Amino acid sequence: EVQLVESGGGLVQPGGSLILSCAASGFIFRDYWMSWVRQAPGKGLEWVSVISSGSGITTYTDSVKGRFTISRDDAKNMVYLQMNSLKPEDTAVYYCNAGLDYGSGYDSYWGQGTQVTVSS
Repeated sequence: EVQLVESGGGLVQPGGSLILSCAASGFIFRDYWMSWVRQAPGKGLEWVSVISSGSGITTYTDSVKGRFTISRDDAKNMVYLQMNSLKPEDTAVYYCNAGLDYGSGYDSYWGQGTQVTVSS
């Protein structure tokens, strides 16, 4: 059974930091690109960051560049999102996603999400 379980969300003041974690199981983690995607209240899904399989190349949406860092530990089947200098507009449910394009199809798995609230 595939599982992605996020943790680490919570309430933080503007300018604060949080580390989100995502524990993966049930698939070959090292083969998958891992992403963080968020959904703010009343808005659609917004892709935040991705880390590739293998070389671990990272990409970020412009609004979080320089503040967020994505990383992965293939030995532990974990992906992380270090979030610094948090802003109220970062308030959202954050989802972990695993994706693999195997040519003839695409696998995509989602976690249940973790709430991040940035407020004073």
